[in-house]
Amino acid sequence: MNNDDPDAAFRSPGRQEADTRICCEPSVGNPEVKYAFFWNRDHKLGISTACLPPLYKAAKYKFMEALMAYKMHSNFSLKNDNRQSSFPFSETENEVMKHSKCLLLLSSDFGTAWNARKLILSKREEFSFSEELCLSAVVLSFAPKSENAWSYRRWIIKRIIGRCATLEKILKEESKLVEKIAEKSKMNYRAWYHRCWLISCMTSEQVRFCTEAASYCISIVGISGFSS
Repeated sequence: MNNDDPDAAFRSPGRQEADTRICCEPSVGNPEVKYAFFWNRDHKLGISTACLPPLYKAAKYKFMEALMAYKMHSNFSLKNDNRQSSFPFSETENEVMKHSKCLLLLSSDFGTAWNARKLILSKREEFSFSEELCLSAVVLSFAPKSENAWSYRRWIIKRIIGRCATLEKILKEESKLVEKIAEKSKMNYRAWYHRCWLISCMTSEQVRFCTEAASYCISIVGISGFSS
């Protein structure tokens, strides 16, 4: 589940075609039959619906265990909460980041997992914002109306404003992401709200481009974005 740039998808239990699979033992009745629970090809991850409930429980357990260890290790104090570090992630931080990622791929609106990532990153002077934007993009690919995923993107962008030389390019890519998602679900209010928020971070030239695109948005019947 730790792909750099994957799309996420859910497949039915009997999916056989795959380059990489994790299978169960052959059935007693037919020893040649195997059931693929995980499917991974061309940067796409598929998870059988048959194993989602136990997988979610296991991911949640490991995340909560890692989060508890992190809290005990850091001794949460108001003083420490405001300190930023330039050192690499500690072992406990890595565990929280790793298990929260797995959990969010299974439960897109698990707020505690998103907040745990924010807590750890808020203490870092530098971090890979591209990886964080990638993670939320993966979540949005199968949960395009996830309020937590959209909110997380805005939080990341706010963190890099004034620090990132490629901010203009990032905002342009954000607009493209919104358009791509909104094309599939034109009544996705959360996507259009994100687009409206982006305008406050854009240059005059970028705002002008969005204004030209707004005529298309307004002409779409029933959306609750720019026309509101």
